[in-house]
Amino acid sequence: MNALDEATFDVAIVGGGVNGCGIARDAAGRGGSVILFEQNDLASGTSSASTKLIHGGLRYLEHYEFRLVREALMEREVLWRMAPHIVWPLRFVLPYSKGLRPRWLLRLGLALYDNIGGRKLLPPTRTLDLKSDPAGAPLRSDLSSGFEYSDCWVEDSRLVVLNARDAAERGAQIRTRTRVVGAERSGDHWVVTSEDLRTGLQERIRAKVLVNAAGPWVEKVLNGVARSNSNASVRLVQGSHIVVNKLFAHDRAYIFQNADNRIIFAIPYQNDFTLIGTTDRDYKGDPVEVKASEEEIAYLCAAASEYFKEPIHREDVVWTYSGVRPLYNDGASKAQEATRDYVLMLDAPEGQPPMLSIFGGKITTYRRLAEAALDKLKGHLPAARKPAWTGGASLPGGDFPQTGYEALVAALSEAYPFLDKPLVARLVRAYGTRTRDLLGNARSMNDLGQNFGADLTEREVLYLISQEWALSAADVLWRRSKLGLRLSPAQVEALDMFMRDAVTSNAA
Repeated sequence: MNALDEATFDVAIVGGGVNGCGIARDAAGRGGSVILFEQNDLASGTSSASTKLIHGGLRYLEHYEFRLVREALMEREVLWRMAPHIVWPLRFVLPYSKGLRPRWLLRLGLALYDNIGGRKLLPPTRTLDLKSDPAGAPLRSDLSSGFEYSDCWVEDSRLVVLNARDAAERGAQIRTRTRVVGAERSGDHWVVTSEDLRTGLQERIRAKVLVNAAGPWVEKVLNGVARSNSNASVRLVQGSHIVVNKLFAHDRAYIFQNADNRIIFAIPYQNDFTLIGTTDRDYKGDPVEVKASEEEIAYLCAAASEYFKEPIHREDVVWTYSGVRPLYNDGASKAQEATRDYVLMLDAPEGQPPMLSIFGGKITTYRRLAEAALDKLKGHLPAARKPAWTGGASLPGGDFPQTGYEALVAALSEAYPFLDKPLVARLVRAYGTRTRDLLGNARSMNDLGQNFGADLTEREVLYLISQEWALSAADVLWRRSKLGLRLSPAQVEALDMFMRDAVTSNAA
């Protein structure tokens, strides 16, 4: 037990994904005392395995999810303003393919998509002649027309970390590698027991409210850890992606219809690659062990090859990743038809402390989900009755000057002339205006310390350890960045050894 033992918080949150960190940020910003527990690294589950899009979900219109689509579309520009370093506009090319959805239906859906979400800054849909437009060049020659519309890209795991960083700066305690092993109601409080998975030490805290944002483990926390015996159940749906070397030169993405009525995306990724995904199928195993199956990889290769001139083969795949979406079990017959909307379940017996469990949700709507969660808790948490505030507040590093991203890159290139511009551009994409905090008073590359490969320096790694809870090479290379695509196994091992020593030294 440590000094925090038996401390009392307004809110204890289980789960360090986008929903848990979003709720922590919102509650802390309203003056609530917050502690968040994550059994692994932040965004180590579903939240880092998305298609990296801030979007309304064009295909959800077919399932009549109009409320969800409208809310998500309204959030695009809100999140873009909050974090312009990790969120930016992306244009999507939708080729018309004979025998699939008719042209009139595509037009109607895109017109609705353009107009129900309060779009102000993003450009509208336009019709494309794929015979003359550069977007048609990589596609099969019989695809002659299509449409182009707007959504946004997001660095998903960085979105999670920045919400946690903001929550911490507003007073929240963020405990990674810490598993909640027990939660019991005791009078008007929860008694929550957690275990530090690095040291084995346990501690107990008290909380007025327990928020179960455990993602794929939400049901385990609900009926196991907290012994609620709820009838609510989660439907685990696997979504897998593949990454191949760059397939096209322009900066637009594609959305392709498939004969099975699903869609996939092909998106520019990390400058030199193309991201293709996603799949949708029910998942029955341990969420920790989820990985893209050979069947899914073959499906994505075949689906993309239906559109590109050059077919995509298994040997072209340089990386895969997979995640499990914790959807509310609404009884839908197919995984692709299960609702992506969030469901908030409040368990609040008379005279006992409440538990709020989060099912489903999209990364796009995490901020609105957090507001809805606090709204549910108004009767139990005085801080929740304070005004919502997150929609107009930048995330860390997102307080850009009006001149925007390119101007910040130019200013930092001038301030640190020894840095190559591609490195400055990458740093600004990750840290925004806080890039200056990272670089500090450096006057040469030597001042940034060891280079682990791909211009990942000792200075940046130490910043991630001290400011963003990074403890291992995987945290840095696959969640704080995607530099894992560029480092050799020997470089990864050297980084891991350095981080183990640095973390041990910091702990001492």
